[in-house]
Amino acid sequence: MLESVKISRRQSEIRAALAVLVGKEKPSDDETRSMGELDREYQTNETRYRAALIAEDGERRSAKDELETGGDKQWSDLVGRFELRQVVLSLDEGSALSGATAEVVSELRSKGGYRGVPIPWMALERRAGETVASGVPDPKETRPIIDRLFPASVAGNMGAQMINIDQGLVEWPVVTSSVTAGWADGETAAVAGPTAFATTDKALGPNQTLGITMKITRKSLKQSGDALEQAVRRDMNSATEAALDKAIFLGTGANGQPSGVLVGSYGITSTAINAAASWAAYRAAITRFLTANAAKGPTDVKILLRPEVYNAMDGILFEAGAPLTQWDKMLMNVPLDRIAMSANALAAPTGSPLATTSLLTTTAGGVAPIFVGLWGGVDLIRDPYSDATSGGLRLTGLVTADVTVARPAQLEILTGVRLA
Repeated sequence: MLESVKISRRQSEIRAALAVLVGKEKPSDDETRSMGELDREYQTNETRYRAALIAEDGERRSAKDELETGGDKQWSDLVGRFELRQVVLSLDEGSALSGATAEVVSELRSKGGYRGVPIPWMALERRAGETVASGVPDPKETRPIIDRLFPASVAGNMGAQMINIDQGLVEWPVVTSSVTAGWADGETAAVAGPTAFATTDKALGPNQTLGITMKITRKSLKQSGDALEQAVRRDMNSATEAALDKAIFLGTGANGQPSGVLVGSYGITSTAINAAASWAAYRAAITRFLTANAAKGPTDVKILLRPEVYNAMDGILFEAGAPLTQWDKMLMNVPLDRIAMSANALAAPTGSPLATTSLLTTTAGGVAPIFVGLWGGVDLIRDPYSDATSGGLRLTGLVTADVTVARPAQLEILTGVRLA
C-alpha cells in the first residue's frame, strides 16, 4: 500500500477521534492531553502526506501509463500467439480451438456477428522468422517455396487511415463554414458580423463486402503442418491488400464496390495537365496545397503515380543541355519516401499519346486525407460441399470495408499526365 494512502487513513481516524472529544463540554485532563497529542500528530501527518505525494508522483505516472496501454499490449500479445492453423483444422476436422486462439475468437465473437470463425487483422501480418513459402513443401527435403506476386500496398503510404469498427456507422463532422475576422472601421463601428459555424458529416457504412476464396487440398492439409498456417496467412493478406488498394483508389461505387478516391464524388480538385509529365506540373499542384493552408512545404505532400510516369520523367531533361532530368528535379524537392508508384492503384495509361492519372495527398492538422473503415476482423467460412469428393477444404474470407474523404482540400488529382 502506498504511504500516502496509509497517512490518509490515519488522518481520518484522528478526525473521528477529535470529533468525539470536541463534543464533550467538560473533558477530563487525560482527554484534553489526548486532544493536544492528536492535533500535533495531525499537523505532522499533513506535512508527511504532501511529501509522500511528491515521492510517489513518478510511481503514479508509471502506473497510469501502464493502465492506459496495458489493454493494447495484452491484446497484441494474445494475437501474436494466434494460430491460423487451428482455425483451418477446426473448419476441416471440427477440432476444438485452444489457448490464445480460442480467447481471440471468443473476444471477436462478443463484438460482432460472424457466420464462420473470425480472424483478427493483426493475425494476417507477416511474422518475423517465417520462411518465404507458399504451397505444399516436399516432406523429404524442405525448401523455401516462392509466393505469388502481389502489388505492394500504397494506401498506407498515401496517408490513408484504417479505422476498425465493431458495428454500425462512423461519421466525422467536418467544418464547412468560413468564419472570418474583421477590424472595426471607427470608434463606434461594429466588427465583422457573426458567421454560422457549420459542419457536414462524412460517413463510413458497412455496405460493401470483399471475399477471398482459397482451396486447400487434402494432401496439403496432411503434409504441410505448421507451414500451412504461414502460407494461408500470406496468401489471404496479400490478396486482400491488393483488392482493397485497388478499391480505395479505383472503386467504381457500383457492383458492390466502394467509391474510390479517383472515381467517387468527393469534391476533390482535378486538374488537367494534358502535357508531358514534368516537375512543373507537380510543383504547381503542391503550390495549390500551400496556398490552401493544407501543407507547409513540399515534404508534407505525398505523390502517387504510375511506374510509366517515372520512366518518362527520368528520360526527359529538365533543361536542354543540363545533366538533370525531370525526375531528378522532383527528388530534389520531394523525398523518395513520399512518392508511391503503383500499377494496381492507378489505371493503365490510355489514349494517344498515352496519358495517365496521378494523385497528391497531404495530412493537415492530424487529419488523414483518406479514411478506410474495416468492420471487425476477417470472417472465415468453410464450404463443406464444393470439394467434398476430393477431401479438400474451401475457405472464404469475408471483409466489410468502406472508403471516404473528410476534407477534399487535402487531395488533388492530376489527369492527362502524358508519357511523351
